[in-house]
Amino acid sequence: MNRPLDLGDPAGFRRPRQLDVLIPTRNRPAELAVTLSGLAAQEDVPGFGVVVSDQSDGDPAYAHPAAATMVRALRHRGHPVLLTRRLPRRGLAEHRAYLLSRSVAEYVLCLDDDVWLEPGTLSRLVTAIRELGCGFVGNAVHGLSYADDVRPETHRHYEEWPGRPVPERIRPGTPQWQRASIHPAANLLHVTEKLRLPPGAWRAYKISWIGGCVLYDRARLVDAGGFEFWRRVHERHQGEDVAAQLAVMARHGGAGVLPSGAYHLESPTTVTEREVEAWEVLLTDQPA
Repeated sequence: MNRPLDLGDPAGFRRPRQLDVLIPTRNRPAELAVTLSGLAAQEDVPGFGVVVSDQSDGDPAYAHPAAATMVRALRHRGHPVLLTRRLPRRGLAEHRAYLLSRSVAEYVLCLDDDVWLEPGTLSRLVTAIRELGCGFVGNAVHGLSYADDVRPETHRHYEEWPGRPVPERIRPGTPQWQRASIHPAANLLHVTEKLRLPPGAWRAYKISWIGGCVLYDRARLVDAGGFEFWRRVHERHQGEDVAAQLAVMARHGGAGVLPSGAYHLESPTTVTEREVEAWEVLLTDQPA
Protein backbone atom coordinates (compact mmCIF):
# COMPACT_ATOMS: atom_id res chain seq x y z
CA MET A 1 0.00 0.00 0.00
CA ASN A 2 1.41 3.37 -0.99
CA ARG A 3 1.85 5.95 1.69
CA PRO A 4 -0.02 9.26 1.27
CA LEU A 5 1.45 11.43 -1.46
CA ASP A 6 2.84 14.82 -0.49
CA LEU A 7 1.14 17.43 -2.69
CA GLY A 8 3.93 19.99 -2.34
CA ASP A 9 3.97 23.56 -1.05
CA PRO A 10 2.61 26.18 -3.50
CA ALA A 11 4.54 29.04 -1.89
CA GLY A 12 7.74 27.01 -1.72
CA PHE A 13 7.38 25.88 -5.33
CA ARG A 14 6.99 29.39 -6.72
CA ARG A 15 10.69 30.22 -6.84
CA PRO A 16 12.89 31.41 -9.71
CA ARG A 17 14.41 28.58 -11.73
CA GLN A 18 15.28 27.94 -15.35
CA LEU A 19 12.29 25.80 -16.27
CA ASP A 20 8.92 24.59 -15.03
CA VAL A 21 6.77 21.99 -16.78
CA LEU A 22 3.02 22.69 -16.63
CA ILE A 23 0.70 19.68 -17.07
CA PRO A 24 -3.10 19.90 -17.07
CA THR A 25 -4.81 16.53 -16.67
CA ARG A 26 -8.24 14.96 -16.37
CA ASN A 27 -9.29 11.30 -16.05
CA ARG A 28 -5.95 10.00 -17.34
CA PRO A 29 -3.97 8.26 -14.58
CA ALA A 30 -2.17 5.83 -16.92
CA GLU A 31 -1.29 8.50 -19.47
CA LEU A 32 -0.13 10.88 -16.74
CA ALA A 33 2.20 8.20 -15.37
CA VAL A 34 3.78 7.76 -18.81
CA THR A 35 4.13 11.51 -19.27
CA LEU A 36 5.82 11.88 -15.89
CA SER A 37 8.13 8.96 -16.65
CA GLY A 38 9.38 10.79 -19.72
CA LEU A 39 10.18 13.84 -17.60
CA ALA A 40 11.96 11.74 -15.00
CA ALA A 41 14.33 10.51 -17.75
CA GLN A 42 15.42 14.04 -18.75
CA GLU A 43 18.96 14.19 -17.37
CA ASP A 44 20.47 17.26 -19.08
CA VAL A 45 18.28 19.96 -17.50
CA PRO A 46 18.84 19.80 -13.74
CA GLY A 47 16.32 21.05 -11.21
CA PHE A 48 13.35 21.80 -13.43
CA GLY A 49 10.02 21.93 -11.65
CA VAL A 50 6.76 20.20 -12.50
CA VAL A 51 3.21 21.39 -11.80
CA VAL A 52 0.32 18.98 -12.31
CA SER A 53 -3.20 20.37 -12.11
CA ASP A 54 -5.98 17.78 -12.06
CA GLN A 55 -9.63 18.17 -13.05
CA SER A 56 -10.67 14.52 -12.90
CA ASP A 57 -14.25 13.57 -12.18
CA GLY A 58 -13.15 11.23 -9.37
CA ASP A 59 -9.83 10.84 -7.59
CA PRO A 60 -6.97 12.89 -9.04
CA ALA A 61 -4.90 11.08 -11.64
CA TYR A 62 -1.70 11.65 -9.66
CA ALA A 63 -3.12 9.54 -6.81
CA HIS A 64 -2.84 6.39 -8.97
CA PRO A 65 0.12 4.31 -7.73
CA ALA A 66 1.95 4.46 -11.08
CA ALA A 67 1.65 8.24 -11.36
CA ALA A 68 2.46 8.72 -7.67
CA THR A 69 5.61 6.65 -8.08
CA MET A 70 6.79 8.85 -10.94
CA VAL A 71 6.11 11.96 -8.83
CA ARG A 72 8.32 10.48 -6.13
CA ALA A 73 10.96 9.55 -8.74
CA LEU A 74 11.06 13.12 -10.02
CA ARG A 75 11.49 14.47 -6.49
CA HIS A 76 14.15 11.86 -5.77
CA ARG A 77 16.05 13.14 -8.82
CA GLY A 78 15.95 16.72 -7.55
CA HIS A 79 12.86 18.10 -9.29
CA PRO A 80 10.27 19.94 -7.18
CA VAL A 81 6.73 18.77 -7.99
CA LEU A 82 3.53 20.61 -7.09
CA LEU A 83 0.24 18.69 -7.28
CA THR A 84 -2.99 20.67 -7.39
CA ARG A 85 -6.67 20.39 -8.26
CA ARG A 86 -8.53 23.08 -10.18
CA LEU A 87 -12.29 22.66 -9.75
CA PRO A 88 -14.86 23.46 -10.91
CA ARG A 89 -13.73 23.30 -14.52
CA ARG A 90 -13.91 26.60 -16.39
CA GLY A 91 -12.37 25.55 -19.68
CA LEU A 92 -8.96 24.69 -21.07
CA ALA A 93 -7.68 28.27 -21.23
CA GLU A 94 -8.54 28.96 -17.59
CA HIS A 95 -6.80 25.75 -16.58
CA ARG A 96 -3.64 26.76 -18.43
CA ALA A 97 -3.83 30.29 -16.98
CA TYR A 98 -3.98 28.77 -13.50
CA LEU A 99 -0.96 26.57 -14.20
CA LEU A 100 1.01 29.52 -15.56
CA SER A 101 0.27 31.49 -12.40
CA ARG A 102 1.97 28.78 -10.32
CA SER A 103 5.36 29.47 -11.94
CA VAL A 104 7.93 32.26 -11.98
CA ALA A 105 10.49 30.25 -13.99
CA GLU A 106 12.38 31.72 -16.95
CA TYR A 107 10.82 29.16 -19.28
CA VAL A 108 7.61 27.14 -19.02
CA LEU A 109 6.87 23.99 -20.98
CA CYS A 110 3.16 23.45 -21.62
CA LEU A 111 3.02 19.68 -21.87
CA ASP A 112 -0.15 17.69 -22.48
CA ASP A 113 -0.88 14.72 -20.23
CA ASP A 114 -0.64 12.22 -23.10
CA VAL A 115 2.86 12.95 -24.40
CA TRP A 116 6.03 10.94 -23.71
CA LEU A 117 9.34 12.76 -24.12
CA GLU A 118 12.43 10.84 -25.13
CA PRO A 119 15.66 11.58 -23.22
CA GLY A 120 17.36 14.79 -24.34
CA THR A 121 14.19 16.53 -25.48
CA LEU A 122 14.10 19.21 -22.78
CA SER A 123 17.77 20.02 -23.26
CA ARG A 124 17.30 20.46 -27.01
CA LEU A 125 14.28 22.73 -26.55
CA VAL A 126 16.04 24.92 -23.97
CA THR A 127 19.10 25.18 -26.21
CA ALA A 128 16.91 26.12 -29.16
CA ILE A 129 14.95 28.87 -27.43
CA ARG A 130 18.15 30.36 -26.01
CA GLU A 131 19.89 30.39 -29.39
CA LEU A 132 16.86 31.53 -31.37
CA GLY A 133 15.78 34.23 -28.91
CA CYS A 134 12.10 33.95 -29.84
CA GLY A 135 8.89 33.73 -27.81
CA PHE A 136 8.47 29.96 -27.97
CA VAL A 137 9.71 26.76 -29.56
CA GLY A 138 7.86 23.47 -29.79
CA ASN A 139 8.05 19.79 -30.58
CA ALA A 140 5.12 18.53 -32.62
CA VAL A 141 4.02 15.12 -31.36
CA HIS A 142 4.53 11.95 -33.40
CA GLY A 143 1.72 9.42 -33.78
CA LEU A 144 3.70 6.22 -34.23
CA SER A 145 0.70 4.19 -35.36
CA TYR A 146 1.07 6.24 -38.57
CA ALA A 147 4.78 5.48 -39.02
CA ASP A 148 4.09 3.58 -42.25
CA ASP A 149 1.64 6.20 -43.56
CA VAL A 150 3.90 8.49 -45.60
CA ARG A 151 2.21 11.63 -46.93
CA PRO A 152 4.75 13.38 -49.18
CA GLU A 153 2.25 16.05 -50.24
CA THR A 154 2.53 17.54 -46.73
CA HIS A 155 6.32 17.74 -46.75
CA ARG A 156 6.37 20.78 -49.03
CA HIS A 157 5.12 22.89 -46.12
CA TYR A 158 8.39 22.36 -44.24
CA GLU A 159 10.51 25.53 -44.37
CA GLU A 160 13.48 26.22 -42.12
CA TRP A 161 14.24 29.52 -40.45
CA PRO A 162 17.54 30.80 -41.88
CA GLY A 163 18.27 32.70 -38.67
CA ARG A 164 16.38 34.05 -35.70
CA PRO A 165 12.60 33.75 -36.14
CA VAL A 166 10.90 37.08 -36.75
CA PRO A 167 7.41 38.04 -35.59
CA GLU A 168 4.65 36.82 -37.90
CA ARG A 169 0.94 37.57 -38.04
CA ILE A 170 -0.49 34.16 -38.99
CA ARG A 171 -4.11 33.95 -40.12
CA PRO A 172 -6.40 31.25 -41.60
CA GLY A 173 -6.56 31.14 -45.37
CA THR A 174 -2.94 32.17 -45.85
CA PRO A 175 -0.10 29.93 -47.08
CA GLN A 176 1.49 30.25 -43.63
CA TRP A 177 -1.58 28.64 -42.03
CA GLN A 178 -1.01 25.52 -44.15
CA ARG A 179 2.27 24.82 -42.36
CA ALA A 180 0.27 22.94 -39.73
CA SER A 181 -0.30 20.08 -42.19
CA ILE A 182 3.17 18.67 -41.46
CA HIS A 183 2.24 17.96 -37.82
CA PRO A 184 -0.57 15.36 -37.90
CA ALA A 185 0.08 11.61 -37.91
CA ALA A 186 3.83 10.91 -38.38
CA ASN A 187 4.46 13.54 -41.07
CA LEU A 188 7.17 15.37 -39.14
CA LEU A 189 8.91 12.09 -38.40
CA HIS A 190 9.14 11.41 -42.13
CA VAL A 191 10.41 14.95 -42.82
CA THR A 192 13.08 14.46 -40.16
CA GLU A 193 14.18 11.14 -41.62
CA LYS A 194 14.70 12.75 -45.03
CA LEU A 195 17.03 15.38 -43.55
CA ARG A 196 19.48 12.79 -42.17
CA LEU A 197 20.73 15.12 -39.45
CA PRO A 198 23.96 14.12 -37.66
CA PRO A 199 23.69 13.20 -33.97
CA GLY A 200 23.05 16.24 -31.79
CA ALA A 201 22.00 18.50 -34.68
CA TRP A 202 18.63 20.25 -34.77
CA ARG A 203 16.75 22.60 -37.07
CA ALA A 204 14.24 25.39 -36.48
CA TYR A 205 11.35 25.60 -38.92
CA LYS A 206 8.40 27.86 -39.63
CA ILE A 207 5.03 26.98 -38.12
CA SER A 208 1.49 28.19 -37.76
CA TRP A 209 1.08 26.55 -34.35
CA ILE A 210 2.14 23.42 -32.44
CA GLY A 211 0.13 21.23 -30.10
CA GLY A 212 1.17 19.11 -27.15
CA CYS A 213 4.70 20.24 -26.26
CA VAL A 214 5.54 23.96 -26.37
CA LEU A 215 8.32 25.75 -24.48
CA TYR A 216 7.65 29.44 -23.86
CA ASP A 217 9.77 32.29 -22.66
CA ARG A 218 7.44 32.93 -19.72
CA ALA A 219 7.88 36.71 -19.67
CA ARG A 220 7.08 36.93 -23.38
CA LEU A 221 4.06 34.68 -23.01
CA VAL A 222 2.76 36.92 -20.24
CA ASP A 223 3.57 40.01 -22.33
CA ALA A 224 1.35 38.63 -25.10
CA GLY A 225 -1.52 38.07 -22.66
CA GLY A 226 -0.86 34.49 -21.61
CA PHE A 227 -4.11 32.57 -21.34
CA GLU A 228 -6.04 35.37 -19.66
CA PHE A 229 -8.41 35.46 -22.61
CA TRP A 230 -10.26 32.59 -20.91
CA ARG A 231 -12.78 35.13 -19.63
CA ARG A 232 -13.73 36.02 -23.22
CA VAL A 233 -14.47 32.54 -24.54
CA HIS A 234 -17.14 29.98 -23.77
CA GLU A 235 -15.81 27.39 -21.33
CA ARG A 236 -16.58 24.56 -23.80
CA HIS A 237 -13.77 25.46 -26.16
CA GLN A 238 -10.61 24.10 -27.70
CA GLY A 239 -7.72 25.80 -29.52
CA GLU A 240 -6.54 27.76 -26.49
CA ASP A 241 -2.94 26.79 -27.26
CA VAL A 242 -3.33 28.06 -30.83
CA ALA A 243 -4.68 31.38 -29.57
CA ALA A 244 -1.76 31.91 -27.20
CA GLN A 245 0.84 30.98 -29.82
CA LEU A 246 -0.63 33.30 -32.45
CA ALA A 247 -0.38 36.16 -29.97
CA VAL A 248 3.20 35.34 -28.97
CA MET A 249 4.29 34.88 -32.61
CA ALA A 250 2.88 38.27 -33.56
CA ARG A 251 5.10 39.95 -30.98
CA HIS A 252 8.14 37.75 -30.49
CA GLY A 253 8.18 35.01 -33.14
CA GLY A 254 8.10 31.25 -32.68
CA ALA A 255 9.50 28.09 -34.23
CA GLY A 256 9.18 24.36 -34.41
CA VAL A 257 12.22 22.27 -33.60
CA LEU A 258 13.21 18.96 -35.13
CA PRO A 259 14.01 16.29 -34.43
CA SER A 260 11.02 16.12 -32.14
CA GLY A 261 11.32 13.95 -29.07
CA ALA A 262 7.59 14.13 -28.31
CA TYR A 263 5.39 11.09 -28.87
CA HIS A 264 1.61 11.14 -28.67
CA LEU A 265 0.06 8.30 -26.66
CA GLU A 266 -2.94 8.36 -29.03
CA SER A 267 -5.44 7.83 -26.23
CA PRO A 268 -9.07 8.96 -26.65
CA THR A 269 -9.49 12.63 -25.87
CA THR A 270 -11.04 13.76 -22.60
CA VAL A 271 -12.05 17.07 -24.21
CA THR A 272 -15.46 16.07 -25.54
CA GLU A 273 -17.20 19.46 -25.34
CA ARG A 274 -15.67 21.52 -28.16
CA GLU A 275 -18.29 24.06 -29.17
CA VAL A 276 -15.88 26.95 -29.80
CA GLU A 277 -12.38 27.46 -31.22
CA ALA A 278 -10.76 29.93 -28.83
CA TRP A 279 -8.48 31.32 -31.53
CA GLU A 280 -11.46 32.07 -33.79
CA VAL A 281 -13.10 34.11 -31.06
CA LEU A 282 -9.95 36.11 -30.42
CA LEU A 283 -9.26 36.77 -34.10
CA THR A 284 -12.85 37.93 -34.58
CA ASP A 285 -12.36 40.43 -31.74
CA GLN A 286 -9.22 41.89 -33.34
CA PRO A 287 -9.15 44.53 -36.10
CA ALA A 288 -8.33 43.29 -39.58
